[in-house]
Amino acid sequence: MAVKHARPLSPHLSIWKPGIHMFVSIFNRVMGVGLATVGTLVLVAWLVALASGSEAYSSFMTVAKGCWGLGIVVAAGLSFAFYFHMLAGIRHFVMDAGAGFELKANRLWAWMTLFGAVLLTAATWVIVLGKTL
Repeated sequence: MAVKHARPLSPHLSIWKPGIHMFVSIFNRVMGVGLATVGTLVLVAWLVALASGSEAYSSFMTVAKGCWGLGIVVAAGLSFAFYFHMLAGIRHFVMDAGAGFELKANRLWAWMTLFGAVLLTAATWVIVLGKTL
């Protein structure tokens, strides 16, 4: 007969204090799912409109540019998700190599991932919108 223990057998959320490094790790997975689902749907919709002729493509672009710049909001969100997922992947790659496990270094890398994604997204859209205006 198995013996019941009053304590958890592995680390539990009640033991771990949430921090930026936990947020970035979880958010990385969310961004990956967002890129895979929303990004694929938008890409397929654009390709179908492109392959369907100029009238369908014009309708797609009207929807994308209308409604408070819905297309720009979705594209900016996807570019943020891309940059965040890329930088978080680099962070995890460094950690897989055995570096960056110290709490200070881990927090620094997590903040750099978040701010880097914001800066890269902003720079991308300043360039994109600057060329289209």
